[in-house]
Amino acid sequence: KDPYYRLKLAEPKVRVPEAKRKGPRYTPLSKRQDRPNAILWLVRNHPELKDAQISRLIGTTKSTIEQIRNRTHWNSANLTAMDPVTLGLCSQIDLDIEVERASRNRPAAPEADSTLLPASATENFDYRDEQPAEDELDADKVFAKLSSLKGANTDDEDEEE
Repeated sequence: KDPYYRLKLAEPKVRVPEAKRKGPRYTPLSKRQDRPNAILWLVRNHPELKDAQISRLIGTTKSTIEQIRNRTHWNSANLTAMDPVTLGLCSQIDLDIEVERASRNRPAAPEADSTLLPASATENFDYRDEQPAEDELDADKVFAKLSSLKGANTDDEDEEE
């Protein structure tokens, strides 16, 4: 054993992003007009998100979120749902974390009709019970009414002239 041996710091195997500071963030004027569109997208595509989570992601007020949800926002007629990540209002990692948190808190919805019925509850079908196929269709039979209707229309046109 070497008494002068010094430990060396190992290179990290995973890149960890720097911790962002919490608090109000400045949103440029060009992106402020996109906030309602992002809110609409989140409300439609992730209904499990709470208002507090949406306001944390995008940096908006709960009253604005409520107005967009109720379609009472002053610009609701012109809003189009747009992904906040593509608009640059939040990162995909932040959005995924919030959605995962919201889905974790939400109780799992029971999936109705996802299992098969028991054999005793199903009907017993026999392939021999099927009705024989109808006779071949005849073109004259199919278009018989059409010619009579066509004749009635030409009579009406003659009377109008």
